[in-house]
Amino acid sequence: MMSKAANSTPSPSQLAVLLLASVVGFPALAQQAQPVGTPRDTPPSAAQQQATASPSTNAAKEGFWGRVNPFARKKWVKKQTDPINDRLTELDGLNARNAKDIQDVDGRAQAGIRQAQSAADAANQTATAAGVQAQQAGLTAQGASGHVNQLNGTVNGLDQYRQVTEAEVKFRGGQPVLSADARKQLDELASSVTGQHGYILEVEAHSPLAGSAGIQSSERLAEAVKRYLVTEHNIPVYRMHAVALGNAQSEGDEDAKPARTSSVHIRLMENSLAAQAAAPSQSAAIATGAERP
Repeated sequence: MMSKAANSTPSPSQLAVLLLASVVGFPALAQQAQPVGTPRDTPPSAAQQQATASPSTNAAKEGFWGRVNPFARKKWVKKQTDPINDRLTELDGLNARNAKDIQDVDGRAQAGIRQAQSAADAANQTATAAGVQAQQAGLTAQGASGHVNQLNGTVNGLDQYRQVTEAEVKFRGGQPVLSADARKQLDELASSVTGQHGYILEVEAHSPLAGSAGIQSSERLAEAVKRYLVTEHNIPVYRMHAVALGNAQSEGDEDAKPARTSSVHIRLMENSLAAQAAAPSQSAAIATGAERP
């Protein structure tokens, strides 16, 4: 019977009773193990009270589950999160102000850029207009320079004459009477200048007489030639320049001998500008005559 009881396994209920008895008996054993002479009713010291109270205080602050008690009330949670919300609100306001400041700065920068671009465009247009005006002024200056050069050429060409033809009219006995041959020579000379402009007639009268008698005689000969050209061919007087040389020679005839006969030497001189102006007119007249049937 004993071996059978010893080998039997305790039931769960028996184990629970044993565990409860050990838990209840452990404090009693601890009290019995207390040293002799230590009064049981001695109150704990201040350090022991602080050590004993500290865990409870921390437990009251932190709770059983740590710093945040899952079963804490909404008021306590709100009290803990209000500083965080206030800080977040402050940060949101700061971010909003920063964003507004950035937007304002960007707006001012864009306005400045647009204003600078407008000023640059206006300056570019002004520079372009100035360049066009400068080009026009340059063209005007070139035209004026060309006109001045043309005027200078015209003025310089006023005294530029060339000899076209000449004639020698002789008189018999020193009398101012034109022979048939003399009139024929003058007619041919006058026909060559009909309708022409820019010409002059140089008339040099010579006489074999010396001194004042020769000069007076040569003057009468020159007047006879001029009178015939004016009355018979309507040549203007201002186009004829006469000089009575007597028996002297004209300038440039150093090798010539003194005159032995009475004569009038006539040279037809044509202005270079008049010749240039007459050339296109003659060309046009020739072309018109060629086109006629």
